[in-house]
Amino acid sequence: MSNIIITGCSTGIGLETALYLKEKFITVYPTARDIKDVEKLKTLGFEYAMQLDVREARQIKTVIESVLQKEGHIDVWFNNAGYGQPGAIEDVRTEVLREQFETNVFGMHECTKQIIPVMRKQGYGKIIQHSSVLGLISLFGRGAYNASKYAIEGLTDTLRLELHGSGIYAVLLNTGPITSHFRENAMKKLTENVDIEHSIFTKKYIQSLHADKSSVPFNEEAVAVAKTVHKIVLAPKPKPRYYITKATYLLGYLKRILSTSALDRILQKIS
Repeated sequence: MSNIIITGCSTGIGLETALYLKEKFITVYPTARDIKDVEKLKTLGFEYAMQLDVREARQIKTVIESVLQKEGHIDVWFNNAGYGQPGAIEDVRTEVLREQFETNVFGMHECTKQIIPVMRKQGYGKIIQHSSVLGLISLFGRGAYNASKYAIEGLTDTLRLELHGSGIYAVLLNTGPITSHFRENAMKKLTENVDIEHSIFTKKYIQSLHADKSSVPFNEEAVAVAKTVHKIVLAPKPKPRYYITKATYLLGYLKRILSTSALDRILQKIS
């Protein structure tokens, strides 16, 4: 039976994936940053749910050691933890951008860096990196998040080359719009970290805050990601990249065939 460690399981995609895989008889070790969310996971039947803030290297080490002690091996690590920081680039303070990278990029990197030696020793393993459609294309007001996902793309594309022949697979998920608490949390970050009132983009920010999230085109439920992760867990040789939602397929295709100027015209309308 395969096992998997998943980061960022408090809500949304992480939680849905943990629940789905559990039903498929995969041994799941879900983690969450806040202890209250760990306790919630335990009430849902995840006996070995653990606290993990991916920004804390020591906590990552503890999780790995705990699972190895119980299982003797780790088959799959899913780097799912992350959040979105909205705001036009000129409105995002450097310390806010740095914090976005601390979780989305540096936290992911530390997890990856610590799990690779374990998998090299085993001679096998799968590392799933949660990127986004915004790791392929950019949208107005998503600069910090876009940059973090582009960084994940670069790191993982390089890692795949470096792991060639090791039996370890680095896999990218390019997820489009998914029903979760992601947008709600992002709007909180917008109000906390951006001076909306004094921005040249005040009107756009207000529109975003009052937008109907149910009207997002091509939106899918979080189980779409869970099903893809399950497919990766079972695959002897997973693909290097999986698109999730029609939006990712469409925008990924347009990125390949259109000039930069032509694609920009389309993305301006989406924004």
